Amino acid sequence: MVAFATKVGSPATETDTKDATKTSDVWKVVVLNDPVNLMSYVTMVFERVLRMSKSKAEKHMMEVHRDGRSVVWAGEREKAETYVFQLQEWHLSAILERDESD
Repeated sequence: MVAFATKVGSPATETDTKDATKTSDVWKVVVLNDPVNLMSYVTMVFERVLRMSKSKAEKHMMEVHRDGRSVVWAGEREKAETYVFQLQEWHLSAILERDESD
C-alpha cells in the first residue's frame, strides 16, 4: 500500500501520482544463454515453468541460443520475481529487468 503525504485541500501533483504507479510497472523475465544447459532441457523448462506451448518454448530457446537472451515473460513484479526464482531453481540463468519502454 502506498501512502501519500499531501496538504489538506491541495490537489495531488503529477509527481505524487507518478510515484504511486511505480509499484505497477512492468517487469521482464529474461533468460540468458549459458554453456551448460542443452537446448532440449531449456525448452522443457519453459514448457513446465512458464506453461508455454512446445513451439513457443522452442522459439524462446532459439532466441536465447542465437541472441544470448530472451524475454520469456512480462508483467507484475511479484510474479516476475517468482518466475525468475523458479527458472534459477532449474539452473537457468534468469534475471529480472524493469520494462523501460515508456
